[in-house]
Amino acid sequence: MPEIHLAEGDRIEWALNVFKRQMQKSGVFRELRRRRHYVKPSTARQLKSKAAQRNRDRQRKRSQGGNP
Repeated sequence: MPEIHLAEGDRIEWALNVFKRQMQKSGVFRELRRRRHYVKPSTARQLKSKAAQRNRDRQRKRSQGGNP
């Protein structure tokens, strides 16, 4: 869990921005969005397969000299 230590003269706005940035980097927000709704295992496999297919298509386009 990200942690911010404040000195006596630090501004709260600065601390909140730093905290939000650390939360994003640690992946907490991404995990929260992912767990917001239940996804059946079969649906999760389908989504994962489609994402892999999109990645393969992108890689193939880039290697053929297409626009990214």
